Amino acid sequence: MDKNSPWIKWFDDITLSDIPQVGGKNASLGEMYQQLRNKGIEVPYGFAITAQAYAHFLAANDLVPKLHGVLKDLNVRDIPVLAKAGQKARELILNASFPRVLVEEIKNSYKDLMKKSGVGPVAVRSSATAEDLPEASFAGAQETYLNISDEEALIKACLHCFASLFTDRAISYRQEKGFDHMQVMLSIGIQKMVQAGTGASGVMFSIDTESGFEDVVLISATYGYGESLVQGSINPDEYYVFKPTLKKGFSPILQKILGTKENKLINDPVLPNKLRSVAVSQAEARLFALKDEEILQLARWALIIEEHYSERMGRKNPVDIEWAKDGQNGRIYIVQARPETVHAQKTLDYLTSYQLKEKGKVLLDGRSVGQKIASGTVQIISSIKELHTFKAGSILVTERTDPDWEPAMKLASAIITDRGGRTCHAAIVARELGIPAVVGTITATKVLRFGQEVTVSCAEGEIGRIYDGLLNFEVIRTEFASLKRPKTKIMMNIANPHEALRLSFIPNDGAGLVREEFIISSFIKIHPLALLYPERVTNEKERKKIEELTCSYQEKPDFFIDKLASGIGMIAAAFYPKDVIVRLSDFKSNEYANLIGGSVFEPKEENPMIGFRGASRYYDPRYEAAFALECAALDKVRKKMGLHNVKIMVPFCRTPEEAQKVIAVLAKYGLKQKDNGLELYMMCEVPSNVILADEFAKIFDGFSIGSNDLTQLVLGLDRDSEIIAHLFDERNEAVKRMISTVIDIAHKNNIKIGICGEAPSDYPEFAEFLVKHGIDSLSLSPDAILKTTQRIFATEKSQSRTYTHPATKKIIKYLSNL
Repeated sequence: MDKNSPWIKWFDDITLSDIPQVGGKNASLGEMYQQLRNKGIEVPYGFAITAQAYAHFLAANDLVPKLHGVLKDLNVRDIPVLAKAGQKARELILNASFPRVLVEEIKNSYKDLMKKSGVGPVAVRSSATAEDLPEASFAGAQETYLNISDEEALIKACLHCFASLFTDRAISYRQEKGFDHMQVMLSIGIQKMVQAGTGASGVMFSIDTESGFEDVVLISATYGYGESLVQGSINPDEYYVFKPTLKKGFSPILQKILGTKENKLINDPVLPNKLRSVAVSQAEARLFALKDEEILQLARWALIIEEHYSERMGRKNPVDIEWAKDGQNGRIYIVQARPETVHAQKTLDYLTSYQLKEKGKVLLDGRSVGQKIASGTVQIISSIKELHTFKAGSILVTERTDPDWEPAMKLASAIITDRGGRTCHAAIVARELGIPAVVGTITATKVLRFGQEVTVSCAEGEIGRIYDGLLNFEVIRTEFASLKRPKTKIMMNIANPHEALRLSFIPNDGAGLVREEFIISSFIKIHPLALLYPERVTNEKERKKIEELTCSYQEKPDFFIDKLASGIGMIAAAFYPKDVIVRLSDFKSNEYANLIGGSVFEPKEENPMIGFRGASRYYDPRYEAAFALECAALDKVRKKMGLHNVKIMVPFCRTPEEAQKVIAVLAKYGLKQKDNGLELYMMCEVPSNVILADEFAKIFDGFSIGSNDLTQLVLGLDRDSEIIAHLFDERNEAVKRMISTVIDIAHKNNIKIGICGEAPSDYPEFAEFLVKHGIDSLSLSPDAILKTTQRIFATEKSQSRTYTHPATKKIIKYLSNL
């Protein structure tokens, strides 16, 4: 093992400072091998063929002037011209001869690696000197060759790696980024192969790839070798892990999304040095590729790598990591790490959001990438041979993309693929280009037609939708720098967990209302009692649907617990450590009946709005077993995920006696008031809540005014009735007197009080009324927060916060004497 060769450098002699010699990829591998093995991170051993070796190869074959001539004044946006130049450049290298002395050094180093690490195949990875940099990733620009198991195959793979410096995509990328073709050199990493063909592999980011939220690790996983994941030929599993409480020793797997994983890449049993794609059985595909402890192990490694690179760079440095699990020994290895380049270059001085202004027919959906909206004409591309026909501004529709497609992708206004997850090639490039993409649609190439006008929306959370026609939308840019914060807390009403990470960037004081109903109806869809007592569901369609949704669960109630915990956990993590107030389920009986299997378990009521809802359900024998699942989900969020910022709010609680029963049931199922700082709040939405506010204040830690229900019950009207809808108005004097009264009683009892109804968002004067009466917090819809914040600040500045309505003083005096 020659440690002094200018052409060979071993991983234990390489650090990040060696990028000019070994390129970004090899420098990172060496850095991790040297510095992070003592922290438990495993990196397969190997060596690098240096950039000096590449330069020697070019000089020995007099290739520099020839390559310069081919690439001079090249228009990379002219795809046919680019393809012709790329092919000629690669041919120059592939037809050249490897200097004998270089061949001998490579072969001798390969033999040394076999002695040191054991006989077996190696991976041959390209590593350019302008690759994996914070400002330019060059992701997938050069080639990797796997399962190389003899000297001659190794030399041939190295020659092809040199040639891959001039793939069409690499030429195009360099020119777009302003790199001189002849100044970028190529190193090659020779690394012991991880036998992932019988194991698993994937990608992870120490940041959310869509929103740029820095406190999560996003992991993608599939069976077999990871090339199928990166290329987008499969839809992988996805896992979110919350970093702050992971550091504290909790197990905060926020979300586990089961991918289809329809095929996997394995070692070809007949042809050496080749991989074969084989189908994954339905039973195997229904299982997650990683166990929970493996997910947490990878997330811990992501924290270690991110922290190390941030220290080395002198700034926060999110990372993009490739990992592989060896199916023979069961161990996980890191095979690549590089700076994340999309969000690393963004500032958080403003928020740009896209919003559809009209509705349309949804043609299909998939995973959203980019949080933007674009419209245009569909152009379906079936193979790389058709790329030269792609027209700038069209919407690229294809089965999947790979790095060779990048010249055409740069011309697209949006990208839609049949296959792939949010870490596939199409997703990575779309983010870097700043265009929306919907990946993993399954049927886009079959459903959409060439020339069809569509709108691609990635602005509605995790689900990306393709709408028929050119829909109107607007782009809203909100500056944060000049936003002044009022003394009154401005919190957020939120229901969709998939939007939580993005919405958390809007200046806020936490989430004042998290509605469980959205999570239950959108992600669970099944009545909880139907999961506890499936034998009572007689409808065959519903039974099949329940089985389909819960196919990966042996214990069906666990499906409800996991999905609800996942949704609440994602929102709680987004706003951590600020308060997140979760309202317990408040479906009416008719709404519960609409859930799958629900009609069997629900009573038929004449007026469900004031019937079997809210607090009355939780302790009732007819529903308590279902409520126990709800409690288990909240308990998991607080105790297993460590999200103690979650507070619990009880809706539609009619009497203090009922409040005590609910608190007893919560404690019975592990949610004891004051344990680990657990606070319990009450929705103030029934007139009795105001009249008996002194009594309720002895039981709860705070109130949150539900102005919708309070208004209809104070005015004695059904807010859903079209006939009397004109009478529904939160600004009615009777409603305002009730609200001002309960604010003062809450303050007299030293408990918090806020409002989570929509009235402050809808009526500026109502928000001002609340502030004048000294309300502690307003919880608003996300789109209303910024404008209301400015208005509240102005109100505080011009008015006293201690104003009390004269009528309120009389009511308080009267109530105190009762």
